[in-house]
Amino acid sequence: MEESLELQAPAIVFPGQTDTTSAYRVAFDLLSRRAPDEALTVLEPALAEDPRNTGLRTLRAWSYFVKVQLGPAEKELRSLVEETPDGIWTRYALGRTLERQSRYDDALPHLRLAAAMSGDPEHELAVLRVERLAGKL
Repeated sequence: MEESLELQAPAIVFPGQTDTTSAYRVAFDLLSRRAPDEALTVLEPALAEDPRNTGLRTLRAWSYFVKVQLGPAEKELRSLVEETPDGIWTRYALGRTLERQSRYDDALPHLRLAAAMSGDPEHELAVLRVERLAGKL
């Protein structure tokens, strides 16, 4: 009988985890390595101390997006866009979140604004893709 062996990494303790600056750095690093659950573990205590911290909230939205928790991602991103309407990344991320929910007409204004503000070809391609999906082309 063959036994399945599953290795688990030990829990990581980050010094100063609730310090917002180090929490941001650690969570960003974790997200860049596609570890949204771990990033949220770092972010939540820091956000409990500083709930209005835009940087930490942005990383939380990114975590939700990567985990495909689109409802919480949309809620966080809408709040961030309302507070900072000229935030390119938040506009783009909100548009992508709405696109992933097949809400193309809702996604287009955010994607178009992000593309216009950034001039980023990736943002422009997202607009074209969603226009096609929405039947606008």
